[in-house]
Amino acid sequence: METIWVLGDQLNRRIGALAEADRPKVRVLLIESGSMLSRRLYHRQRLHLVLTAMRRFADELRRAGFLVDYRQAATLSEGLAAHRRQYAPTSISVTEPNGREVDLLVRRNDLAVLPSNQFLCHREEFARWARSRTQLRMEEFYRHQRRRLGYLMNGDEPAGGRWNFDQDNREPPPVNGGNWPAPVRSRLDDLDREVLAELPDGLPGAEPVGWWATSRRSALARMRHFVDAVLPGFGPHEDAMLSGNWHLAHSMLSPYLNLGLLLPAEVCDAVEEGYRAGRVPINSAEGFIRQIIGWREFVWGIYWLWPDYGLENVLDHDRDLPPAFRGTARTKMRCLQITLDAIEERGWVHHVQRLMVLTNIANLYGIEPMLLLRWMRERFVDAADWVMVPNVIGMGLWADGGRMATKPYVSGGAYVNRMSDYCSECCFRPSSRSGNDACPLTVWYWNFLARHRDLLSSNHRMARQYGTLDRLGDLPGLRRSATRLTNRFGRGQL
Repeated sequence: METIWVLGDQLNRRIGALAEADRPKVRVLLIESGSMLSRRLYHRQRLHLVLTAMRRFADELRRAGFLVDYRQAATLSEGLAAHRRQYAPTSISVTEPNGREVDLLVRRNDLAVLPSNQFLCHREEFARWARSRTQLRMEEFYRHQRRRLGYLMNGDEPAGGRWNFDQDNREPPPVNGGNWPAPVRSRLDDLDREVLAELPDGLPGAEPVGWWATSRRSALARMRHFVDAVLPGFGPHEDAMLSGNWHLAHSMLSPYLNLGLLLPAEVCDAVEEGYRAGRVPINSAEGFIRQIIGWREFVWGIYWLWPDYGLENVLDHDRDLPPAFRGTARTKMRCLQITLDAIEERGWVHHVQRLMVLTNIANLYGIEPMLLLRWMRERFVDAADWVMVPNVIGMGLWADGGRMATKPYVSGGAYVNRMSDYCSECCFRPSSRSGNDACPLTVWYWNFLARHRDLLSSNHRMARQYGTLDRLGDLPGLRRSATRLTNRFGRGQL
């Protein structure tokens, strides 16, 4: 009998090797790897989500008539070897893995590797697109994807007459805080409690309370809720941050896409249908579809195109994770503490909090890229190697020197103040560069520009910022203030 090995992030009967499986003739193998689960301090809700989703999928397959071998083993290799000894399959098929480590394991074990349809642009197709370009830009790739896939197109022209509605989607939070639909929430059942009882002590993160779906059925319900009730308000405030609302109009579908519980085409199809039916405005539909077929597929392609990308550190940052990130001290920086508290509570914050709070502060402070990359892999429920490496190294930290993003995404307190309500109750003033109320982000931002002038001043997108820096005056005083704040932050006193 043939075996189909389903990896833990391919939990869908429509993915790859499982899509055409003849139930009476195959046995499905799923393996929980003890080493992969225990070698890092993963967020409790991340481990709960992955393990519960795997076990639910195994049960779903059994109910559908499949023979299932669900194994717990020290490593994937040991689980695979034990399966071979017990069942002696005539062949073992597996869908292309989503990460390099498992891909290498698969190719060392004499398996039939089938192409993956878990992404809309196969990694080989992305490589062909990239070969004809001297510099890779997401916007070009996104337009290529729109034309190729047909989303939000009227013939050869983009729906609404524009490719990109970013200028309509950068509004600060509503003055009254807004009225945001509540996310769907599930009740924990016996399987949830079984998995939680097996998790080791000492993991970061609060106990789950049902925010994250662990089955395809629940993931589909969340997708429908998002498109019907949430997506219409997504566009204008997609970059906003609020202390009193952690979800706003974000989809929170990334964990399900990354585990295979949802497929990108079905999500984009639902969004397109909502737009064509007049229920979703073009700026919201376009902004969301760009996240899926643009950024998500772009970082997937970058991950496979540049194998050593995770080692980049062009800015030579070498600081350790500060106590606030490690959870051994709290910080007075309200934007950061709200974000860290949200990660502890749910293992998730939206993209602007990741980019303009977490990686922005990490870059201004000078955290070593590999340390931050590992921390973010551990703390987020939607983390995966292919997601985090390009987003953290390239987009977040600019550690690649501009191979992925044309300029560093760094800012002082002014941006956070404009796009959030965090600063109004913070002890630091976003406009202040000196004194006890000086905003660390603002001080660090100008010091970052001064520190990296040789590398960044020739970047045409940074010309205005360097012109302002040169008019500030008292740069030695700014450097002293930056050093004082850096030392305090490193000691957990800021």
